[in-house]
Amino acid sequence: MPAESEIAYFAAGCFWGVEAAFRNVSGVISTAVGYQGGDSLNPTYQDVCRGDTNHAEVVRVIFDPARVDYQKLLSVFWENHNPTTLNRQGPDIGTQYRSAIFYVNDAQKEVAERSKSQLEQAKVFSKPIVTEILKAPDFFMAEDYHQQYLEKRGLATCRL
Repeated sequence: MPAESEIAYFAAGCFWGVEAAFRNVSGVISTAVGYQGGDSLNPTYQDVCRGDTNHAEVVRVIFDPARVDYQKLLSVFWENHNPTTLNRQGPDIGTQYRSAIFYVNDAQKEVAERSKSQLEQAKVFSKPIVTEILKAPDFFMAEDYHQQYLEKRGLATCRL
């Protein structure tokens, strides 16, 4: 990780499309997909898909704060999923597809909470936002075949 970079974690449903959205942001140095927020160590994709580990599919974003701020990353997060559906994104159902922001410091927590509050007050969504905002637990890297999954297949998005 470059010395001046920062890290952020976002759960917004299936991590393939979410990762692609963040990879296209100027100032993002790298992304990786993995699992956070669960009850077991070193979960596999199969473990998480069964829904018995309580992990969320997450994108780890390493970014240059001189080129892109955390607020911009939050905007990408809010714009690329439905934060009003509990444990679901499109046809994907289960706690692994929940909406969550895992913050790494108090500054990120404050910005994330303010961002969520502003969206709620502006009634941007017709239903209440169910996104969790939690301190980042351990991040477990997903299997290699999940990393940059869409790019490896020549796809830009997996939107429905």
